Amino acid sequence: MGDLPSVALGVPGGVTGGCVEDLSALPFDRFYAGHVDRVHRALALALGDPGLAREATDEAMARAYARWDRISRLDNPAGWVFRVGLNWATSWWRKVRRERPAMPEERHPAVAAPDPAALAARTALDRLPTTQRTVIVCRILLELSTAETAAVLDLSEGTVKSRLSRGLAELRAALAEKE
Repeated sequence: MGDLPSVALGVPGGVTGGCVEDLSALPFDRFYAGHVDRVHRALALALGDPGLAREATDEAMARAYARWDRISRLDNPAGWVFRVGLNWATSWWRKVRRERPAMPEERHPAVAAPDPAALAARTALDRLPTTQRTVIVCRILLELSTAETAAVLDLSEGTVKSRLSRGLAELRAALAEKE
């Protein structure tokens, strides 16, 4: 999975920062401070809309706060927050589509690309179907295992592997075209 490092996406490290920490004794405010920006960046990449990602992150963090006694005992509270934010955004989009006529979609990068290779990676990622992009974000940016990604996205492990494989193949092809 070294083909698309999180650095190329403008994010240093994943939600967990590459370490396993016991969050059950961690107060919510410290969890929030340590994870809110990374969850937001992950949602911005997955959704392709930084503004919606900020709202989704805020909503998911509020829900985590309300249930912190239970959420803090999960294996991956940040993964739970990501999934809740993703679900909230999906519901929001469904509601908007029902209430408003379709309008041209404009996507803006969540983070200014530090170099052309990062911009190309971001553009290629934005062009992927949301299903593939979400799996790639979970596996690479959030550093979730296949099993964790399957649990967070409510998919089978086989589906996660398939979407990851196809998505990375499409990214490689798109990036090869840019060279």
